[in-house]
Amino acid sequence: MTFNELAGYDGQNGRRAYVAVNGTIYDVTDSPHWANGLHPPDHQAGHDLTEELAKAPHVRAVVERFPVVGTLEEKATSQVSGGSGKMTIAIIIVVVVVALLTFLML
Repeated sequence: MTFNELAGYDGQNGRRAYVAVNGTIYDVTDSPHWANGLHPPDHQAGHDLTEELAKAPHVRAVVERFPVVGTLEEKATSQVSGGSGKMTIAIIIVVVVVALLTFLML
């Protein structure tokens, strides 16, 4: 499943609620903790929650109890097609460093 497809499973308006963690997609629809696709305070179904789960107060085993419904395509593929700002920032930093080094060598 792609990131765009996952986004359609946001748990709102009767849609199922799916979340991705470490490339695995889980169905959290039937959990009372995911009512309307929202797990308080700010985790929304239809997203990759790998980074958020690393900071969560509970262990990954909690998520792994939910039914597996698929796998998520690689993040790098999504970032290239999705226009991630992280890549843009990295390029800007490299350009600035190269320009500064060039200026200092003159």
